[in-house]
Amino acid sequence: MLTIKLQRIGKKHLPSYRLVTAVKKSKMAAPPVEDLGSYNPRTKTGAFKKERVLHWLSVGAQSTVTAHNLLVSHGVVSAPKKAVKMSAHSGSASGGKAVGAKTPEAETAAPVATVAETVS
Repeated sequence: MLTIKLQRIGKKHLPSYRLVTAVKKSKMAAPPVEDLGSYNPRTKTGAFKKERVLHWLSVGAQSTVTAHNLLVSHGVVSAPKKAVKMSAHSGSASGGKAVGAKTPEAETAAPVATVAETVS
């Protein structure tokens, strides 16, 4: 199955991406089927081949969520953006839970007595 995805290029700490059509299970550095454009996240600029992107989508290639949202924001594809789904363990060092997030156990637990109530 073919997919339209971002392929990272550039030096360390200076990311730049190519929008490519490639086999879905291919490795990151594998040669793509076709180069469809480029995107620079530092300047938020992108140059895409609109006709070729629409061709691959019409043939049946699926785009990744990030590539789809990027194409929508640059006006190449006229569709609503897709929600990005993050796994529970990705992100922060606290096990994926946001700081200050309430757990279900904390909501159902009995209220904690304050210091003033325990002294009197």
